[in-house]
Amino acid sequence: MIEKTQIGIDPRTNKTVFDDKVFMEYVNLRLAALDQPVYGKEDDYPFMDTAKPLLLNYKEMFRDIGAHYYCPADERIMTFLKNYFKRSGIDVDDADIALPLKTLAVDRYGMARTLSLPPDADKYESDMVSSYRVKQGVLHNPKNDRRTTKGVFHVAEGGLPIPDDKKAVPISVFLNLYKAAINIPEKYLELPFTSTQEKHAKVWVSLYMRPVVCPEIPNTSNERRMEIRMFAPGNLVSNVDFAESIFGNFGNPYLRENDPALDFENWTGHTGCIILAPHLSSITKKNAGLPRFEDATERQRRDGMCWKDENELYNDGEAFKITARDSSGAIVTIISDN
Repeated sequence: MIEKTQIGIDPRTNKTVFDDKVFMEYVNLRLAALDQPVYGKEDDYPFMDTAKPLLLNYKEMFRDIGAHYYCPADERIMTFLKNYFKRSGIDVDDADIALPLKTLAVDRYGMARTLSLPPDADKYESDMVSSYRVKQGVLHNPKNDRRTTKGVFHVAEGGLPIPDDKKAVPISVFLNLYKAAINIPEKYLELPFTSTQEKHAKVWVSLYMRPVVCPEIPNTSNERRMEIRMFAPGNLVSNVDFAESIFGNFGNPYLRENDPALDFENWTGHTGCIILAPHLSSITKKNAGLPRFEDATERQRRDGMCWKDENELYNDGEAFKITARDSSGAIVTIISDN
């Protein structure tokens, strides 16, 4: 096993990040705060013992206020969804549009890469991805390496006009797919980081990104960014590593200093959300809420948004991504793949 691996260059600080023992202690501390199994024995990490009173205090506070305590970005996403469905005459309650709450928030660049492999192994394999430790960092090989986008892009009705080359999806079907995406089977929540142990950590992993949309023009206009929240089941934390390697990691979304609504001169006003839900490829068209072929519109028949056999899979069981967006500047995308 490689003792110390270069994770990469943190885009925010331009410093090299290494996967070392201090970093691993921090990851274990975050897992312990979520009442999840840590890697190894807690006695092996002196800082864990020192931090126990702090962890107990955190857990007690979360028990009192954390049941509905979402970060500002998540609140904006759920408000968008509630209004989106309401305009189409669909009544939803908070449970219907709730994002994963108790997530392992990746608030330091390189944390996702550390979580992508167990410390005592150089390889992790699942039915969705294979990850390998190499001198340059980590190599991730996904199950699906697509070479075509045919049939991939699905857009929910009720928002902006849908291009003719995209598949139009009834808004009620998008709601069903959204609820199914959040209620993911437990096996997908397993973290590679603890996979070689008897007790496995099983969590949602989340990331907060603020990619640049408008670069700064000196003496003319400020740099402006949008915000994106990404949610991935623990098994696909390698995808979070991939995303932050491209778009950066903007840290803890709960911190006031990271709320773009308080920094409007540098925010485009756009909020995005990405949810990885590989299990959606096994949902049937009937269970998704699509109509029978006889009751479908001409476009639904053309796009395959209807069924003749109740066992037909949504999008024929192939990977897809479905988006809901409108002129408010918010967009939610569910990806049925890794």
